[in-house]
Parts: sequence; C-alpha cells; structure tokens
Amino acid sequence: MTVDLTHRGAYYGQLGPFEVDLGWWSAVDDVVARATELAGVPVLVTRLLEGHSEDPGHGGRVRYHAEALRPPAALAPRPLDGGTAALLAPAARRAAWAGPDGLRSALSWAEERLAALGRPPGAARQIRTWNLSGLFRFPAPAAGPAAAGADAWLKTTSPEFNAAEGEVIALLGGVDPTLVPPVLAADPAAGRLLLDHVPGEDCWSPGEATVADVVPRFVAAQAALAARPSALAGLRDRTPATLHAQLLALLDRLPAETDLTAEERDGLRRLAAELPALLEELAACGLPETLLHGDFHPGNWRTGAARPVVVDYADACLGHPALDGLRPRGYLTPAARRHHAEVWTAAWREHAPGSDPGRALDLAEPLHHVFHALRYQEFLDHIEPSERPYHEGDPAAELRAALACGSRAG
Repeated sequence: MTVDLTHRGAYYGQLGPFEVDLGWWSAVDDVVARATELAGVPVLVTRLLEGHSEDPGHGGRVRYHAEALRPPAALAPRPLDGGTAALLAPAARRAAWAGPDGLRSALSWAEERLAALGRPPGAARQIRTWNLSGLFRFPAPAAGPAAAGADAWLKTTSPEFNAAEGEVIALLGGVDPTLVPPVLAADPAAGRLLLDHVPGEDCWSPGEATVADVVPRFVAAQAALAARPSALAGLRDRTPATLHAQLLALLDRLPAETDLTAEERDGLRRLAAELPALLEELAACGLPETLLHGDFHPGNWRTGAARPVVVDYADACLGHPALDGLRPRGYLTPAARRHHAEVWTAAWREHAPGSDPGRALDLAEPLHHVFHALRYQEFLDHIEPSERPYHEGDPAAELRAALACGSRAG
C-alpha cells in the first residue's frame, strides 16, 4: 500500500509502498503505525483514495491520504502531479472527518470534553475510518482518579444519514442502563459521540448464555419503548409501510444503480406488489413498531466481566422488531440460529401476550433484506466516489436475497 502525506495543505509525497496485515480497508490502526514510523512524526489517515482487490473492501492494493500532525522534518514539500491533485481535491459528500481540518476539529472536540471531565487524554489512537464512521481511542490519564480503566472512545458519523446515537442510547438507557455504553459527551449536529470504554470483547460467536442474556433484555427495552410512542417520534421512520414506499422509489433507479437483470427487476416489481398483503399478515402477528437497533448482529454485543452491552446505534430507527430478530442469523451456526430464534420468540411472547413472533420472523425475511438494501443504497447516495467500492454491490445482493425468499404471504 501507499500513503499520500500532507501537513496543513503542503504535500510531502508518498510513503511506501509497504505491507501491513490489512483486513478491512477501514481498519487503519496498523497503517497509521507504519506511516508514522516512515514519516517520523505522528500521522492519521483521513480517507481511502483508491482500493483494488478481488474482494472489495479487503486486502489488495490500497492507497490512503494521511495528515501529519506535525511538520515532517525529514521530508520536503513537493508539487502535486495532476492525478494526485485530483484525488486530494475537495469532493461533494466527503465525510467531515475525512479531511485534515475536520479530523483535527473532531479530535480537539473530544480532547476538550475529556479535559472538562477531569480526564485529559493521551494521544488518540486511530482505529477505523471510512465513509460510515471514524473511531478513535483515547488512553486514560497516566495518573489521577480516572487513571484505572478509563479509556474513552470518539465516534464520528454523518448526521445526514445516521441516527443521533447519543439520543438513542439515552432512550434505551432510560429503560435499562446496563444495556448501553456510558455516554460522556455528544454533539449530534456534528455527528460526534464520546463514550466511556466498555471492557471486554465484541461477541462475534456468542454462546447460548450470552444470547439468553442479551436478547431478552433488548426485547424488554423495545417493548417498554413501544408503549411510549411520543419518545420515539424523533427516530428515522423505517416502518414496514415506509420501507415499501422506499422500495418502490428505488426500483425506478435500479437499471442505473445495479447490475440486476431485467428478469430480476421484474421479480422485484412483483415482490413490491405482494408486499402490502405480506405487511398486513405481519401486522396481524401482534408485535409493536418500536426502536430498532438496525444492525443487531452479535459483533455489536460487547461481553466482559459485567453483563453484555449493545453498541453501535448509527442504524437505529423506528420499525418492526422482527428485523432486529433476523439480523443475527448470518453470523450464527444453524444450531445457534435455532436457539436465538427460540429466545427471541419467547421474549416477545412474554412482552406481547397473544402475539405470534415466530410467524413474524418468517414473514419478515424478505422485508429484512429490503431494509438492508435500502440502507446500503442510502450509504451510496451519501458518500464520495472513492468510497463506493465498500458498498457497490450490496443493494443488489440484498435485493437478490429478498427475491430468493419467495412469496411469504397467504
């Protein structure tokens, strides 16, 4: 990979090529470490410039733009060639943290908030950056009352197409404070969230005990919030009727947006025509529309010494809870899927007596894929061209999955 280095508008050429053990292109902590070593000064990645791989978003040949936080004394400024100048030029729909000024502003905001809390941090460690979010870890102070286990995390997102995570966490925390991470500060207008560290690990392969702990607690919170519709009024509307309307709007754009065949597009038209009947059956299952996590897979459950915590609420919205109930399926073994479904349906039967959550899961499967197709298209509609490889084929893949479900109504 290579890194194009700048400092406050001056260009210092390319670092590399060099190799790192790169998984997701957005996971830049090793890139930052190597670029800092080569530049001789602290460096942070602003964004992806180019990526070439047989598996877009992973491995291959990658080029980043990085900003040196101090002048790189061992390097000399140099003129930009035309191709590089075009890559580094301002672009519409660029994320606020994906440029040097926005990156510095976000870090300064977090440092000021931590200092006001009596927790002046060490230098930020950049963990992840891409069109959806930036993630930075601030180490705890070396001494003082906050020294033990008090790292903090800054998350940046684009408010134009993401939930105000601090507000969502406050809603859930008002029902079950143990379910959510502690918020230290939030600036929803700028898409900034400062969180206390939650010890533990992301739970990509949850055991039955973890599922039996997380899922009923989250369902209980959703059920409690469903009884307070006024509290949910500020959430983005992704209820079944709205998803149907959004699917119809997307279908008009498909020839230009995806590689779906004419036959597949015809199939999607038939699916859209069938959805109203399916949605009536789904409503008859008796589950309330409520706050959805929106990406409720187990990698967003954090397990440690205390009870598991659910993180990452950028996709949160108002919708049908079966969409959250279906999300873990792609991350679980067949046996684990069955157990998760049993736990989820039992929890909803408890909180919605007389409901049929098992049938809701079955009916909602095509809608689940429609939901994610629309969400991925939302990403593509709000990001700059260099970031599109992350998501280019995702809407079509989800729409094909919806077609594969077949007709579930009747």
